[in-house]
Amino acid sequence: MNANLLQTPIAYLKGVGPNRADTLRSELGIATYQDLLNLFPNRYIDKTRYYKINTLQRNSADVQIVGKIVNIKTIEQKRGKRLVATFLDETGQMELVWFRGQKWIRENLKLNVAYVIFGRCNWYNGAFSMPHPEMELLTEHQQGVKVHMQPVYPSTEKLGNKGITNRVISKLIQQLFTETKGRFSESLAPVHMQELKLLSKHEAMFNIHFPKNSELLAKAQFRLKFEELFYIQMQLISKKLLRKQKIKGYNFDQVGTMFNDFFAHHLPFELTGAQKRVIKEIRADLGSNAQMNRLLQGDVGSGKTIVAVMIMLLAIDNGFQACLMAPTEILANQHYQGIKELLKNTSVQCALLTGSVKQSARKPIHENLENGTLQILIGTHALLEDKVRFENLGLAIVDEQHRFGVAQRSKLWHKNEIPPHILVMTATPIPRTLAMSLYGDLDISVIDELPPGRKPIKTVHRFDSNRLKVFRFIRDEIKKGRQIYVVYPLIQESEALDYKDLMDGYESIARDFPLPDFQISIVHGKMKPADKDYEMERFVKGETQIMVATTVIEVGVNVPNASVMIIESAERFGLSQLHQLRGRVGRGADQSFCILMTSHKLSTEAKTRLETMVATNDGFEIAEVDLRLRGPGDIMGTQQSGILNMKIADLVKDNDILQTARHYAIKLLKEDPRLEKPENLIVRHAYSQLVKHKNIWNYIS
Repeated sequence: MNANLLQTPIAYLKGVGPNRADTLRSELGIATYQDLLNLFPNRYIDKTRYYKINTLQRNSADVQIVGKIVNIKTIEQKRGKRLVATFLDETGQMELVWFRGQKWIRENLKLNVAYVIFGRCNWYNGAFSMPHPEMELLTEHQQGVKVHMQPVYPSTEKLGNKGITNRVISKLIQQLFTETKGRFSESLAPVHMQELKLLSKHEAMFNIHFPKNSELLAKAQFRLKFEELFYIQMQLISKKLLRKQKIKGYNFDQVGTMFNDFFAHHLPFELTGAQKRVIKEIRADLGSNAQMNRLLQGDVGSGKTIVAVMIMLLAIDNGFQACLMAPTEILANQHYQGIKELLKNTSVQCALLTGSVKQSARKPIHENLENGTLQILIGTHALLEDKVRFENLGLAIVDEQHRFGVAQRSKLWHKNEIPPHILVMTATPIPRTLAMSLYGDLDISVIDELPPGRKPIKTVHRFDSNRLKVFRFIRDEIKKGRQIYVVYPLIQESEALDYKDLMDGYESIARDFPLPDFQISIVHGKMKPADKDYEMERFVKGETQIMVATTVIEVGVNVPNASVMIIESAERFGLSQLHQLRGRVGRGADQSFCILMTSHKLSTEAKTRLETMVATNDGFEIAEVDLRLRGPGDIMGTQQSGILNMKIADLVKDNDILQTARHYAIKLLKEDPRLEKPENLIVRHAYSQLVKHKNIWNYIS
C-alpha cells in the first residue's frame, strides 16, 4: 500500500471532521491515519459468548444477550427520573435502565425487534438489570465486522464528554480498514517472517484491532512488539556502527610512564577483577582509531574514580589533556580532592573549575589549559564555557550524565576538531533491558564487585514506635567514635511541610543528644550555599557527630567515618533514592547500618520497596524491582521520559522479545550494514519511512 496514504490528516477520515480531529490530536496525539492505526487497545472484552437470561450469575462480568424490548416506562425517583425497558429472551426477562440521555434513547428504541445487548448486570430486588447497555440491532450486528474479542482503547474524560466513546473509535478504525482496503506494506524481511513464524503485517494489524480469537491476538501482539523493538534496536546499533566508522578518534597507542608508574607505585589498593576488566575494555576502545563512547556503570563505592584516573593517565601518556565534569559543586569538589590525593606523588597538574572559583583564580587556569601545562581539569558546567579552551583535549569523562542536557554534552564534543573520547559514569544501576534500549548506541562496561575489605551494609526496617531503641543504638555508635546521618524527605510540592518535619526532627534529636556532649549539623535546601558548605565541612572533619539533612546529601558526600544512615519517612522515597542514600555509609572498614524508619500505615508498593532494601545490597537487583514498580519513563526522569512512549511493547514485560529483536538487528547489520541486499530492501524502506515521519525514538545518548 502507498505509505503516503497513512500520512493523510485524520480529519479526512469519514466520520471524523475538523472538530473531532482537534480532540483526537489534543487528547491522544492522533494527527494522521497512521497514528490512529497505531492506537492499540489496552485490553479486550470477550464477546465470543451469548448468554441466556436464566443462566446469568450474580458476578460483575460483562455479558452479551440476544432478545427484544417489550415495553418502556419512565419512573420518577427522589432525584430526577429513570428510563426502564423490559427485555425478554426465550428463557426469562430482565430490566434495562438509563439515568442519562433518556429522551434520545426513548425516541430511538424499537419495540419487539431483536437486539444484541452488552454490559454488566446488577442483581436488585430479586431480578437482574443492566444499566446503560451497549445496544445494536441483531441485523446490524450480523453484518458488521465480526469482533469476538472487543478492543478497549485508551480514553480520557474529554473524549467521553465529546461523545468519542470506545465504540466510536472502534468504528473509525473499521472505516480506516475500509478506506485503505487493509493493505499494509510488509516491513520485515522474509527471513524474520519465516524463522519467527510471524503473521503478515495485514493479519497482525487486523487481529490487534479485531481479533478473531485469543490465539491470533497473541500472535498479532508478538509480531507488532517484535517489529517496534527491532526498529528501535536498528536505529541504536546503526548509529553505533556509523559512529565507529565515521567519527575518528585519537589513537592512544602508548602505555607510558605515567600509567605504569602509577600502577606500580601509587595505587592505594589492589584493583578488583572487575576494575581490571573494565580498564582493558576501555584501553581496547582507545586504541581502535574510532571515538570511544562508553557507559561505565558501577554501584556506589565500587571504585569508578580509580578507573577514571588511570584512563586520564593514559591520555596524558599519549600527549593529551583530560577533563571530568560532574553535575554539582559538591561532587566536583570531591572528585578533585580525591584525584589530587591519588596523584599527589606524581608530576600531573590538576585544577578545579566551578561557578564558585573567583575570576582572579580562573585566569591562570585558562592560560595553563591553552598552553598544555594543565593536564587534568575537573569541574561542573563551568567547563562548557566558551572561555575554556584546551590545547588538545583527548578524553572527557562525564559523571552522572543523565543530569546533563543533550546540548550541554555536545559542547564538550566541539572543544576540539576531532571529538575527544567520551566515558560516561553512573552510580545509578540501570536494568539490563533499559540499558540495552536507552544506551544501545553506547558500549557498556560494568564494575560488578566491591573493593575487598568493604563489609555489606546491614539494612533494617523500624517503625516510629521503636524510636527510643534506635536512639540508644545511635548513642552506642557515637561512643565508638562513629558519625550518623539522619535524612528527611524533600518533596517539592510540600516544601513548607518538609521543612517543618526536618525542624521537628532536629529539635527532638537535639533534646536527646544535648550540647556540649553532642554536636549536630543541619543542612537543607533553604540555606545559603556557603552555610551549607560550612556545615558539611564540619561533619567531614568530624567536628559534628550527627548530620540532619534533606536529600541534598544523596550524591557524592564521602565520609568514611559515618557508619549509620537513618532515613525518616522511608516510605516516601523511591527505591533508587533509598539505595543512593544508603551508599553514603559503608565507605570505611567498620560495619555500617541503614535504618529505614516508617509509620505503620504502608501501601503494598512501599512494603515491596522496604523489603527489597532489607533483602539486598545489589544495585542491579534493586533497579530491576524499581523498573517493575515504576515503569521505564519514571526511572529515566522527566528529561528522558519522552523517549519511552512506545506504541505497544513494554520494556518490563517484553524483555525476551527485546533480546530477540536485538539479536536479529545485530545479525542483519553485521551481514548487510547498508541494507543493500534484495531481501533486505523491505527493511531499508520501512526504516527510512519511520525515521522520516519520526515514528521511532529519537536518541542522542
